[in-house]
Amino acid sequence: MHTLKKLTERFWYLPPVSETDRPILGAVVGDTYTLMIDSGNSEAHAAYFLEELHKHEVPLPRLAMITHWHWDHIFGLSALNFPSISSYKTKQAIEKLLSYSWSDEALDERVRTGLEIEFCADAIKAEFKDNRNISITIPEITFIHQLEIDLGGVTCILQHIGGDHSPDSVIVYIKEEKILFLGDCIYPDIYSKNRKYTVETTLQLLDKLETFDAETFILSHSPEPLTKDEFNQETRLLRSAADYTLEFGGNLEKIQKAFGRPLSEDEQETLEYFVNGYSD
Repeated sequence: MHTLKKLTERFWYLPPVSETDRPILGAVVGDTYTLMIDSGNSEAHAAYFLEELHKHEVPLPRLAMITHWHWDHIFGLSALNFPSISSYKTKQAIEKLLSYSWSDEALDERVRTGLEIEFCADAIKAEFKDNRNISITIPEITFIHQLEIDLGGVTCILQHIGGDHSPDSVIVYIKEEKILFLGDCIYPDIYSKNRKYTVETTLQLLDKLETFDAETFILSHSPEPLTKDEFNQETRLLRSAADYTLEFGGNLEKIQKAFGRPLSEDEQETLEYFVNGYSD
């Protein structure tokens, strides 16, 4: 199991686990309250995070916030004995899961009908194995556009940001620490037939993110936080790929040539996602 890490006096995080798609869990520590960011992909994940906080003598959370509705960020909510916050859109999306069964058979059927994707079904099976103690919990507090929380000495701005990955995505800007917790917002849409980015949505998202005065960036499935330079490198690729996709009408070969250099496997994949989004 991964060990809790301290980024600053005000921010601690538990790194992700790729094998069962556990995302980063964060704790913003104020003088009055601690805010938990995301609840984990199971009660076991949430409980382990709280145990790690206790072991490191970090004040335990009294609030949790959810970045978006995907299973790996919400299945731990039922283990928490304190209120949770989400966007109203996230609450609506979670409510749709209340009637679902999580057996292998039910997961396989939803994959067959397109309601679920194989990647997530396999990860759920790996995380829960024989014990499917999945209880969908609805966040108690919701907001529409933005919510500011004073934790005592540190301020968190929760803002609905959208994006292709999940239209309900919310980011957390930890103002005094200049940390921007991005969740999954800059990842592609994984629920479409072919993974994709769309030009307009990506450019709008990047424009919004650039308004935050941040020095450190947290992506939910990245092992380490990104520096400003590293994040800018990511966003330059996305912006260039979007611009070239529009300029060349989704022609992959022309887009590749426009970069004027060899592209890594990850970069090639990103371009293909934009072409997928353009052709839809």
